[in-house]
Amino acid sequence: MSPQSSESNVDVTQRGALNTRVASSRVAGFYKWSREERAEWLKRSFDLTDEELIGLGALIDERVEPSSAAHYLNFERADKMVENCIGTLSLPVGLGLNFIVNGRDYVIPMAVEEPSVIAAVSHVARIVRETGGFSASSDKGVMIAQIQVVGCDHLERAAEAVRAATEDLCALADNIHPNLKRRGGGARGVEARVINDPHPMLIVHLLIDCVDAMGANAVNTIAEGLAPTIESLTGGKVYLRILSNLSDRRLARAQFKVPESLLVLRAGDAIQMEGSRVAEGIVYAYQFADVDPYRAATHNKGIMNGVDAVVIATGNDWRSVEAGAHAYAARDGQYRSLTRFWREDGYLHGAIEIPMAVATVGGSTQVHPTIKVLRKILNIESAQELAQVCAAVGLAQNLGALKALATEGIQRGHMSLHARSVALSVGAEGDEVDQVAAALIEQNQVKHDLALGILEQLRRHLAK
Repeated sequence: MSPQSSESNVDVTQRGALNTRVASSRVAGFYKWSREERAEWLKRSFDLTDEELIGLGALIDERVEPSSAAHYLNFERADKMVENCIGTLSLPVGLGLNFIVNGRDYVIPMAVEEPSVIAAVSHVARIVRETGGFSASSDKGVMIAQIQVVGCDHLERAAEAVRAATEDLCALADNIHPNLKRRGGGARGVEARVINDPHPMLIVHLLIDCVDAMGANAVNTIAEGLAPTIESLTGGKVYLRILSNLSDRRLARAQFKVPESLLVLRAGDAIQMEGSRVAEGIVYAYQFADVDPYRAATHNKGIMNGVDAVVIATGNDWRSVEAGAHAYAARDGQYRSLTRFWREDGYLHGAIEIPMAVATVGGSTQVHPTIKVLRKILNIESAQELAQVCAAVGLAQNLGALKALATEGIQRGHMSLHARSVALSVGAEGDEVDQVAAALIEQNQVKHDLALGILEQLRRHLAK
């Protein structure tokens, strides 16, 4: 899982002035800042306008309704995006901080409703940045178009006929969708394989480089356009003509190594667990996930907590990314961990390899007004670069979860943030939220009924 050659990496050195605005993603105490302080920092760091901040919800201007701001997803725009529209649904958007990927700082927007996800990745990124951050690589944007052929008199001869016509089929594919070739992508190859059970069929794979697009529409168009030619070559009947979401020619990788001494668990100045023991527990937890699918399901879900949050915030298809990740985790016939962890020479090492069909052009990446603002904050220039960031976040999320599991348990880390959610759910407002949450944590019970009682008691006391 080591990074590939520089040919598959994104060149992060060739950047304009836009990419030099943010000196560091290390922003100490950001979670303590007021809304106004955060808005001012966003404005200064990313050249955001007041309108963009209002549309994002980071800034309040009584003269401007958020729903009327150009950078807000209003009903009229939403109605053009989906059928039978009745409104919009908001998710909290936070910033993954402290990240360095391939030597560059990233402030990473993450859209997620689950408490502790953003805190966990920011905590881990802070540890990893002390030894230079994450290194990452990603493949070019090659997607697979699948064409299913049945009714061939001789499947192996049909497969050979398809392989022999690779050059002509690639040329035809590029003629069907010439824009891809103009952008530096296009057809990259043809594969054919025979399936005999439960019914004999030939499956043709067209490898299409979609560059910075996710490519679903282009790939499906090419598959449909090539179907008559495939039928002529094979003598069979084409049925399905569609892309595969197992984008295993479009992998992203990230890795890190940190001294085990940085993993020490402390309570104030006292050491509760030495870093070597923490690292040992992390490796044991990974090994459990790699051999047991019941553990791997939750382990990989945690990875996707981080990945999906970035994918959603950038307007990409998180269902596609999820499907590809889980299919890839089972590629050898058993569902396994998407990450690896190991110890060597006093260091904890971690790595991830994951399909990452994300885009910087097309779809809602260009349509949703809020996503445009978030993309401005993330400040990436290509789909390959975005894939690398997503991989680093997924790896950070996994390390955060395993570190908690190997030490204090997952619930303690969740408790304070979960307590705030429960306080909100019973109707707490403003300062009440923190007071109710603090009372729940003090009693070491985060329960709805208890929160309601605390809130009622607080309001009775204030009413006197």
